[in-house]
Amino acid sequence: MRALVVDHGEAGPVRFADVDEPVPSSGEALVEIRHIGLNFGELNYAHQWPAGAVHGHDAAGVVVRAASDGSGPPEGTRVALGMSAHAWAERVAVSPASLGTVPEGVDLADGAALGIAGVTALRVLRKRSVLARDVLVTGASGGVGHFAVQLAALAGARVTALVGSPDRAAGLRELGADVVLTDLAETERRFDLVLDTVGGPLTAQAWSSLAEGGTIHLVGYSSGQDTTFPSGVLFGFGEPRTIATYGDMTPTSGDLTDLLGLMAAGRLSAPVGLRGGWQDVDDAVRALFARKVHGKIVLDVV
Repeated sequence: MRALVVDHGEAGPVRFADVDEPVPSSGEALVEIRHIGLNFGELNYAHQWPAGAVHGHDAAGVVVRAASDGSGPPEGTRVALGMSAHAWAERVAVSPASLGTVPEGVDLADGAALGIAGVTALRVLRKRSVLARDVLVTGASGGVGHFAVQLAALAGARVTALVGSPDRAAGLRELGADVVLTDLAETERRFDLVLDTVGGPLTAQAWSSLAEGGTIHLVGYSSGQDTTFPSGVLFGFGEPRTIATYGDMTPTSGDLTDLLGLMAAGRLSAPVGLRGGWQDVDDAVRALFARKVHGKIVLDVV
């Protein structure tokens, strides 16, 4: 079967290869993959995976063989895979702990867009109540950002979306952002929660905009820049402010089910900014690295 595997050469970060058919364990379902979802991190840091390994974590498809131990969804179930290893192949053996059932009325391709981005946004926003509180989402035009804006608004937050340029602001107000900025200096708001996907100097700037008792959750560093805090800014009186890292790798099935339920109810939309066939993966990767895509990239397995 065909799969996208890690390529450490100049043509990388992934290439097509013929690989062995997966052999599911008793606790794994065999899923025929119909769509894959690309993420910046797994592609930008592909060198951290072994060359030739089937790559990717997010996808969606149909169960063609249920787990023999009786766990998980039955044959014929449409499913989304989230944070599941080796997902970018025609067929995948996967634990039910990484599967969410896609309800009727939800496009299977939209399920492939959830995965890392949707689960990350959901888990961070569940860390504290944001009802009637100020939430800042940096890198709001990206995959995590699009989901975070919607979920924060659903939870009753006053949402400020920060993007890198005016052309990346399109549609964010419709998703629930009260304010859309291209420069944090444009507001005097103090934020109770910052979901930061950018890192670098912006993290230090966001710290200065943090309310007493507020938290910055670091969920990405797409800027690739170092963060330097001026002398004295990390000292302060009042309720402590915090910076929290993110690395939750626990099973995603429950979170995917919740997100897919919101989609089915029409309360959450998938931010698919680029759709195509997986044969065009090289073009899709270049568009992702060039910051030309607003939201997620979903490719059809054809």
